[in-house]
Amino acid sequence: MTFWTRRKALDAVLRVEESRRLKPTLSWPHLIALGIGAIIGTGIYTLTGIGAERAGPAVILAFAACGVLCVFAALTYAEMATMIPAAGSAYTYAYAVLGEGLAWIVGWSLVLEYSVTCSAVAVGWSGYMVGLLKSAGVTLPAALLAGPHGGGVVNLPAVLIVLAVTALLIRGAKESAVVNIALVAIKILALAVFVMLTITALKPENFTPFMPYGFASETVNGHTRGVMAAAAIVFFAFFGFDAVSTSAEEVKNPKRDLTIGIVGSMVVSTLIYMLVATCAVGAWAYSEFARSGEPLAFILRSLNHPWAAVAIAAAAVIALPSVILVMMFGQTRVFFVMSRDGLLPHGLSRLHERRGTPVKLTLMVGAFVAVVAGLFRLDEIAELSNAGTLLAFICVAVCVMVLRVTKPDLPRLFRCPAVWVVGPLAVVGCLYFMISLPPATLGRFLAWNVVGIVVYLLYGRRKSFLNTPSTAS
Repeated sequence: MTFWTRRKALDAVLRVEESRRLKPTLSWPHLIALGIGAIIGTGIYTLTGIGAERAGPAVILAFAACGVLCVFAALTYAEMATMIPAAGSAYTYAYAVLGEGLAWIVGWSLVLEYSVTCSAVAVGWSGYMVGLLKSAGVTLPAALLAGPHGGGVVNLPAVLIVLAVTALLIRGAKESAVVNIALVAIKILALAVFVMLTITALKPENFTPFMPYGFASETVNGHTRGVMAAAAIVFFAFFGFDAVSTSAEEVKNPKRDLTIGIVGSMVVSTLIYMLVATCAVGAWAYSEFARSGEPLAFILRSLNHPWAAVAIAAAAVIALPSVILVMMFGQTRVFFVMSRDGLLPHGLSRLHERRGTPVKLTLMVGAFVAVVAGLFRLDEIAELSNAGTLLAFICVAVCVMVLRVTKPDLPRLFRCPAVWVVGPLAVVGCLYFMISLPPATLGRFLAWNVVGIVVYLLYGRRKSFLNTPSTAS
């Protein structure tokens, strides 16, 4: 079992063959936009309703709990990303600190996180697109608006937006990041309009009872309810800063810009979420907008702001693809590094000569994401994605604490403050969030990793360049 614990040396992580090195084209504005672009998305535009259904007005606390946990995780990510500015995020850190076996599990889980997140956002985007088309008098066949679990055949709009983003990513990281900055600006403007129109309509009675299902996650009449039940799914809304860390190899000045990008995007996004959630539940009864696939637009229509509702829906249609873009970007980079390490077929890490991007890998990921988006419901996808992210967060927090003991003198541009408080709290918090997920979700996540371990034992452990170093070049 020595293959399970073999580690990649820290200096070797940064030393890769030139033909497979990603080009450094990004700076801190790109990174903050990447982070906010991934974080501000389906979570606030769509999952606000699902979270309110589970927790009532206390969905505000669910967003707060997620924000606190993610700040802890972001601090540990910032230390690792500035110390090891290489592509791959938690997978790369685990490979250098915890060993190949755990790195594989984390990488396999990240593949699930990013792929399924892209799919979930595509389904959320489809909901807003359908609403926008209806407001214009265009009705699409029901069979083309949902997968088999939702009573249809395939969610065609979700499939089409995934394919469009895939085409953009193939063009290159910098081009994708520039487009993303414009999309982020549109999203922030739309949410600002929502806050301005709803903050004057807040009613105290909409906040009572504030916590109708209690704090802990429990099953009520066959449905998962409680603040933590809501947090376990709206946690999906806080993905993003980990995707920033996957871009480390493509950052011009990683030691400075990664800290700004990771922590900055997390803080800004958390404040936006708290404000929007408060305005949503205060302006309209949560029991009504919780059933809508486009809750923010529903609230504005209910408050007699039809044109604002159309504008919000239009902004979601235009800007939500930025989340798909960032998450698919992160997904391809994790896959790319696993391939570069030999744990997946080495040919997948071959870069396009002119664009400098892994075109073949991006096409493969895009096809997989499109299939999941076309066939599954939003709630099923989001919860499964959360499980993979929580495992990655636990891994990064553990890596930071292990290196503080084993390599205390290693240069650290950013040091996680109060690491022996922040690190354990991040681990315990993630575990608590994980057990708050529905049992069926945890079962699917376990099944995914069982398949992953089989793939590793049959292929990765034998093909790993730590096992056959002579083939690494």
